Amino acid sequence: MVKENDQEFKAEVTAIGRTNHKNLVQLIGFCNEGQHRLLIYEYMRNGSLASFLFGPSNKPKWYQRMNIALGIARGLFYLHEECSTQILHCDIKPQNILLDDSYTARISDFGLAKMLKTDQTRTTTGIRGTKGYVAPEWFRNMPVTVKVDVYSYGILLLELICCRKNVEEYVEDDAQMILGDWAYDCYAGGNLHFLVENDDEASQDMKRVEKYVMVALWCIQEDPSLRPTMKKVILMLEGTIEVSVPPDPSSFISSI
Repeated sequence: MVKENDQEFKAEVTAIGRTNHKNLVQLIGFCNEGQHRLLIYEYMRNGSLASFLFGPSNKPKWYQRMNIALGIARGLFYLHEECSTQILHCDIKPQNILLDDSYTARISDFGLAKMLKTDQTRTTTGIRGTKGYVAPEWFRNMPVTVKVDVYSYGILLLELICCRKNVEEYVEDDAQMILGDWAYDCYAGGNLHFLVENDDEASQDMKRVEKYVMVALWCIQEDPSLRPTMKKVILMLEGTIEVSVPPDPSSFISSI
């Protein structure tokens, strides 16, 4: 356990030490002396996205949530394509997104991150990440690529759209238990308004709701080759390119 923790600590220091982007938390310093390991990050006054989305206070505003979604996408694009060393975060979830004074999203916790060599696009490694956000290829002994982060981002995007957790055990309708499945059912059935029915701002912006849900559904495709890159995700969210009709995300399972 100590060795594993030491490896995670070194991975985090190495990964975050190579980064510099407004949507990533900045490492100020660290201590690694024997059993004593400490990371010092800049203070994020508004806490985690998990507390912001799922806490007891009033539901966050729709446009604020969408700005956060775009910020996370830009941070991941930087890690995947603009950083000096390509980095797979491997644990994108609301608890690992921090919010600064202006509610700008900052990706944090690089303890499970995987760095790829210059000529490397995929890697093989043990399962990393958090249940509910882990891409299916982790469980199939398939090589993992940046598309594992895209999958996690898609789940997170749906949570931001609907302002609810990916898995809700206590719901009146079992069809709503798994957010990804419910989102696709609502999209395919022309009932997207159910996803934001208690959100007046979002309900008045249904074109954007539809576009963002479609992007999320592309991101959570079971087949990693169907998932877009984070660059394409940003272009779709910004409206620079059209979003095509996504297939059922789980259709890949039934075909193998």
